[in-house]
Amino acid sequence: MADIASLLHASLQPATRKQAEQQLQQLTPQQGFLFHLLRLILDKTQDRSIRLAGGIYLKNIAKLRWEEDVAPLSEQDKATIRSELVPAMIALSDPTDKTIRAQIAESVSLIAELDFPAKWNNLIDQLVTSLSPTDYNVNIGVLETAHSIFRQWRPQVRSDALFTEINFVISRFMDSFLHLFRQTATIIFSSPSPSNLDLVTQAQILLAEIFYDFTCQDLPPAIEDSHDEFFSPNVGLFHRFLAWDPPELRGDPDDVNPSLPAQLKTVIFEIAELYIKLYSDQLARSPAIESFVQGVWGLVGSNKLPNVANDQLVSQALRFVSSAIRSGFYKSLFSSKEIINSLVQGVVVPNVGLRDHEMEQFEDDPLEFIRLDLALPSGSGGAGSAEVSTRRQAAADVLQALVGSGYQTEATEIVGSWISTGLHQYNANPVQNWKSKDSAVYLLTAIATETSTAKLGVTSINAQVDVVKFFSDHVFQDLQAAQGTVHPILQVDAIRFLLTFRNQLTKEQLLSVLPLLINHLKSDNYVAYTYAAITIDRILSIKKGSQLMFSQTDVHDFAADLLGAILAKIEGAGTPEKVAENDHLMKCAMRIVITARQTLTPVYQQVLQRLVAILGVISKNPSNPNFDQYIFESISALMRFVVHGTSSTLPTFEQTLFGPFTFILQQDIDQYIPYVFQILAQMLDLHTTGVPTEYRTLLPFLLMPAPWQQKGNIPGLVKLLTAFLARDAGEMVANNQIVSVLAIIQQRLIPSKINDAWGFELLQGVMLHVPPTYLQQYFKVLLMTLLTRLQTSKTDKFVYHFSHFLLFTVAINVEGLGPKYVISTVEEIQPQLWSQILTSFVIPQIPKMPHKDRKVAAIGLTRMLTESQVMLTEPAARNWPSAFTALVKLFNEPQYLTKTSTEDAAAATGLTEIDYEEQTAGYQAAYSRLAAAESATVDPVAYVKDPKEFLGRALSKTRVGALVAACDPGIVQPFVQSLAAEGFVIQ
Repeated sequence: MADIASLLHASLQPATRKQAEQQLQQLTPQQGFLFHLLRLILDKTQDRSIRLAGGIYLKNIAKLRWEEDVAPLSEQDKATIRSELVPAMIALSDPTDKTIRAQIAESVSLIAELDFPAKWNNLIDQLVTSLSPTDYNVNIGVLETAHSIFRQWRPQVRSDALFTEINFVISRFMDSFLHLFRQTATIIFSSPSPSNLDLVTQAQILLAEIFYDFTCQDLPPAIEDSHDEFFSPNVGLFHRFLAWDPPELRGDPDDVNPSLPAQLKTVIFEIAELYIKLYSDQLARSPAIESFVQGVWGLVGSNKLPNVANDQLVSQALRFVSSAIRSGFYKSLFSSKEIINSLVQGVVVPNVGLRDHEMEQFEDDPLEFIRLDLALPSGSGGAGSAEVSTRRQAAADVLQALVGSGYQTEATEIVGSWISTGLHQYNANPVQNWKSKDSAVYLLTAIATETSTAKLGVTSINAQVDVVKFFSDHVFQDLQAAQGTVHPILQVDAIRFLLTFRNQLTKEQLLSVLPLLINHLKSDNYVAYTYAAITIDRILSIKKGSQLMFSQTDVHDFAADLLGAILAKIEGAGTPEKVAENDHLMKCAMRIVITARQTLTPVYQQVLQRLVAILGVISKNPSNPNFDQYIFESISALMRFVVHGTSSTLPTFEQTLFGPFTFILQQDIDQYIPYVFQILAQMLDLHTTGVPTEYRTLLPFLLMPAPWQQKGNIPGLVKLLTAFLARDAGEMVANNQIVSVLAIIQQRLIPSKINDAWGFELLQGVMLHVPPTYLQQYFKVLLMTLLTRLQTSKTDKFVYHFSHFLLFTVAINVEGLGPKYVISTVEEIQPQLWSQILTSFVIPQIPKMPHKDRKVAAIGLTRMLTESQVMLTEPAARNWPSAFTALVKLFNEPQYLTKTSTEDAAAATGLTEIDYEEQTAGYQAAYSRLAAAESATVDPVAYVKDPKEFLGRALSKTRVGALVAACDPGIVQPFVQSLAAEGFVIQ
């Protein structure tokens, strides 16, 4: 344990990082490790960077290992940490320890998410007793922690468990909370201002956030009783905070971070918006909302808060107005044309124009400009998301609220005149007045949009606006203009217009503008070529019903050139970080590969080499998980489609990819290894017979413990080993490698609640491909492993997989396997154990079987009921009628009992579902599935074409008449009669 500090120090140095992290991982499960780690974090004699690294490591343990099944943390250690964390956070109250305290607070939050209240029922009491009447440094730490626990309630679906937790917290925290809220507000409004006003205000912001947490699901009685104290017009605390503007907290006008009063006001508008959505009856008790709307006018009307620091406040204030309009409760406030005119003129138009800092961002930080510009306005957003929309999006949302709430005609007419004015100013002096046109196009986009989503663009439009005409008259010219002849932002506006209204254009219209977008890919302007890539990706993703609008035929003529242009932009970026930063370009490249399919066969070698070269550059410093996902998806999809059309190309893929993949495995680039295993499995799957030597030399490495330690590797490893088993089981038996596969299943996968499903998938591969005579010696121990897990830590998921595995093993057509093989082994473990398993697990699971598994279940049950002597004799025969009844019920939906082998349509559909917002889970635990590497599902019981006929034949050969007669006649009799009608007589 004395090494912890030196290992943490080593983990900060690139040269020793990997080894230090591995040693820390090995130390972590040891008794006392967590306690020593926490002591080190609190030890002020240690170097601050080591203490911070310790805090981050503790947070990562809470995030990734707290409930680990393999090498678990000791319960005693976990209990010690739970008792010590809150005191530790109080000990870190000094402002110099703020960053370390933040790690501890997050650890509390992560552990509380798993253990509170069941295993940590004194957590809230610990927090309450830590609150101080005078020390606001301590109070801020306590409130930060409390808020980090309570804010998790915001997105949750209402449930008994959730309300039990909320009520538990409120019963212990509410009195102290209200007392501290009132005390803090009194200090804030006192005159003269206290010397620690900044600390007190930080606490007040957290108290307001917790007020939101407490009311996000339901209204607690104590807050309901205090409603007027907070909401009364002019005198309520919230209204007083909106008017509060202490000179000492105003901050520097050039500061981009919001001042503390601005942060407080932002949260108050979030609370007001929440109340409009959930508690309108409470608000009706006084003219509170009218007063809040006046507050918006007073704060943001006529552009009173132009600074960047106030963007969140202005955006949230405008979102509050949008919610008030959409609610329909305040029609008197918004119904007159004069009010709508003043709203548009005073609040919307001033916030739609591009500001200087956005222009600077466009030039200097284009990716951030794009990120903000593409964010959805919060009409469909969640609580507390002030930072996700810009002022112009929030202003546009006000217009969309007016259009969607019955004020369409008035809003369209008023905004129309502003649009005309902007276009007129631009036409009078295009060079000087380009901003006027930018605002006009943005206003038109806003007023034309009734509903939209990030994935689909605009889904319904304002019938009073002719979008296509506006596009031809005013936007198309900028889309077509040569670079440099119009302002680049107007060209970006034109591309964004196309992106936004892509669903309103026909396929022919979209095909006609694609060449213009391809031209913009060659632009020197970062935002313009990136927007062109995003728009091409979204256009090629458009679906009509379940079918993609564009096929390989549509892109045949230009796909190769288009892909070449995109890859050239990526290659030209320079450093690994710059190459990987623009995942929009890589996603567009992936989309082209997926759309073009076999069209790329003539150029596939060049494309593959370019992709591998890009991979070589970014592997020097992996920095963007989305880019990684898209480049591996591109490689996988290119191989899938090209090899499918021309199988002779497979060796070229293997020769090109084996080198880089070996390098990734040798260098242990853990972000890429999960992808490598999936693509290796995909390549091996493409070999219809045998296994080339290059794969065989890899197998011993795959069977070592090391690659299985990273969770993200496991799905790819399972697919790869399953591919080996399907093609090379004989060789694996000869080399004694099946024992290693079984050890992985029994020691690494089955004990883990996270990975047990992968254990069963690999086990199915073993049962399908390893000779049963060889497997017999291990089968009993294997079943005992499954039964031990069932006894010690069963979950619903495990019970399902266990039951499915038994039915699968009985059902598959492998010589030597079958009901006797399975049931006799179970009975060897303990006499009559099979009957217990059947009644407790298998039969109850039959009705829950998903559609994809029902054919296996039906064949497994059929064979079990007709081929097993154990099932046909006492005492197991007593369970025969209930098992047969469950089987008959499966035939009530016969469409799920036959499988058709269509060209892997399901997997092809999966390719289109790599959505814009890709999973961005952290590298360590993330398993990033490659949709293109998925193989078509194989029917393991394909030898049975008609399950009903199979059952009829089996029953007619077996004397089961007495057993059938003991079944529920209401369910079974009609089915037996239908079998008789088809010529199957049961005796």
